[in-house]
Amino acid sequence: MNSSHQFATRAVHAGETICGVTGALDTPIYQSTTFAFESADEMAAIFGEEKFGYMYTRYGNPTIRALESKMASLEGGEAALATASGMAAISSAILGYVRAGDHVVAARSLYGAAYDFLNRKLPRYGASAAFVPSARVEDFEKCIRPNTRLIYFETPSNPVLEIIDMQGLAEVARARGIPLMMDNTFASPALQQPLASGVTVVVHSATKYLCGHGDAMGGIIVGPKPYIADLSREIVRDFGGVISPFNAWLILRGIHTLHLRMAAQCASASRIAEFLNAHPRVERVNYPGLPGHPGHGLARKQMKAFGAMISFEVRGGYEAGKKVMDRVKIFARAASLGDTRSLIVHSASTSHRAVPREQRIAVGVSDGLVRLSIGVEAVEDLIDDLDQALAS
Repeated sequence: MNSSHQFATRAVHAGETICGVTGALDTPIYQSTTFAFESADEMAAIFGEEKFGYMYTRYGNPTIRALESKMASLEGGEAALATASGMAAISSAILGYVRAGDHVVAARSLYGAAYDFLNRKLPRYGASAAFVPSARVEDFEKCIRPNTRLIYFETPSNPVLEIIDMQGLAEVARARGIPLMMDNTFASPALQQPLASGVTVVVHSATKYLCGHGDAMGGIIVGPKPYIADLSREIVRDFGGVISPFNAWLILRGIHTLHLRMAAQCASASRIAEFLNAHPRVERVNYPGLPGHPGHGLARKQMKAFGAMISFEVRGGYEAGKKVMDRVKIFARAASLGDTRSLIVHSASTSHRAVPREQRIAVGVSDGLVRLSIGVEAVEDLIDDLDQALAS
């Protein structure tokens, strides 16, 4: 697949070819744990990586490889590695750079499990992390130490939709010779390609927008070919966080419609954010498409659209937010995102419950914050659902 083809064409075709044996148009599910060889010499050559081939699905699989090739194309990266979950991708990618005695500079607003990994799990390996007190690039630079080996961030961030200057941060990282890693789950490659802005490595929870249907779990890491190869050998294979061929196939299928889903979901999210922003029972709305959002101008510059995630504070705090969650009829009370179905979640008690309350509140994850993932239902029905829930 030519890299000059448009995103929609690559979403359908990249990484996938017609089966040379059967003529199957769709990528087959190679639901096999192991592969046979014609001779002992061939087996030895493949095990020794002197010849390309498949030997055991923990080491590689044709269906998984198709997903990896597609994601490398969509993110504009040299290579990609699929994992069993988004957290397998995040933790593996970090451990690919960080050793005992090393230091990580991380954004203050992160997915709760990523924060927990950096704050509590990483010290078990003898490494440490510092969380930047703002979204400003200069504050990231102030946190860098002589032993800093990685800078890690999200934009837009989960769940307060904070926007960080990818290009500005990339310039700082490049000048210091430090790899820059970004979680692109909230936007997906349909809305932004961080590698083109100078980011070194991109990670995804493929469970979310890439899959899009809430039926498969997976993660993706995209970055330089030598790094990905080393990560595959030294971390993912040995720690065992390998995606199943069936889940890889489901995510492949989901990516075919990523550009269509994201266009519809972003358009609906924009209308819903405007509705919430004008509602008298809503304290504030976090959505980068709103002109009043502090990252609006930057998001307009580095994103093709503003995404389909919204968070908002209901007047009355946690109890009021809880009532809205309990009274919606179309939105599902579920702790994921990126599905065709619209979802609602209380961040403080779910995704960010591992974050200390004072730190959670400092970055905007207040006790009554409600997060929405906008699906592909009729936007008028979603607005009516929120309206009746707020009115009650």
